[in-house]
Amino acid sequence: MNAVYYHGIQDFEVTKSAPIVDISEDQIQIKVSCCGICGTDSHIAKGEFIAQFPLIPGHEIVGTISKLGKLVSGFSLGDRVVADPGITCDECFYCRRGKSLLCENFASLGVTQAGGFAEYVAVASKKVYKIFNLSNEEATLVEPAACAVHGADKLDLPVGSEVLILGAGPTGLILAQLLKLNGAAKVVIAANKGIKTKIARQLKAADEYVEIDREAPEPAWKTLKELYPYGFDAVVEATGSETVANESINYVRRGGTLMVYGVYANDALVHWPPAKIFGDEIKIIGSFAQTHCFPRAVAYLDSGKVRVQGMVTDVFTVNDYQKALDKLESKTALKVVVKPS
Repeated sequence: MNAVYYHGIQDFEVTKSAPIVDISEDQIQIKVSCCGICGTDSHIAKGEFIAQFPLIPGHEIVGTISKLGKLVSGFSLGDRVVADPGITCDECFYCRRGKSLLCENFASLGVTQAGGFAEYVAVASKKVYKIFNLSNEEATLVEPAACAVHGADKLDLPVGSEVLILGAGPTGLILAQLLKLNGAAKVVIAANKGIKTKIARQLKAADEYVEIDREAPEPAWKTLKELYPYGFDAVVEATGSETVANESINYVRRGGTLMVYGVYANDALVHWPPAKIFGDEIKIIGSFAQTHCFPRAVAYLDSGKVRVQGMVTDVFTVNDYQKALDKLESKTALKVVVKPS
């Protein structure tokens, strides 16, 4: 089958001879329609995150059911589905305490096991969910939406909160909408000028927007301070930028929360004054991936209550996988999707 195949760090080929993995009795074979590519895939290419090689990447999987294991029920051939890529062991210290996302053996389709940049992928039936109203391209946003659901859970906003989201990537725009629906009285997005903020406005993802010039960001940061001198109840750092992460704490209101939400280089560091954290009683939390959030993500997107129309800006085939990576890193796309052929 056609697939993107990594032999090692930044060493991949597009092959037509990747083996189709046999499914076990409790698995489903999905014929991939398309698979989203995101910033995590850029980190995987560099051997960061939790990547293991050799590897077929791709974790935002959408397709139709092409084969069912003999113990699988509740699904039919041809069903349109998405796949939750996360895999936990259910046996380690954290899993046995109900904290499966912190699993010591956490694995993922497209990160540590064969994923969706291929014609077919094998997925445990308990990790497969039907979709009905979303297009294939739109459905690639379900996995980012599941991560956003987990982020909203972690924030646990009191009703009437004011929130600043730094960054306007796909999962940030989805999180903004979720927060508007679940407690936030005002959501402000501050992000670089360009296609992402344009689409954010089209989706009405936030209540207000502050556009930042990449080459000269200081005026925008100053404007944000002038507009919101008391800061925000919650600040979500969703850019994955070390520089922005360092700046983010300056916009957290006394008694507020800073959520680290982006995917960062392994060697990225922050320098936050402990006196400020202590004196202002700032709570700093992280939000990593998700477990058990797919049903709610599907419900929000398939119902249209969280809007993703227009978020997919570019579509490539696996033959042009390098072009897809380049487009993603060019900052001129919002959501990039890869199709097997």
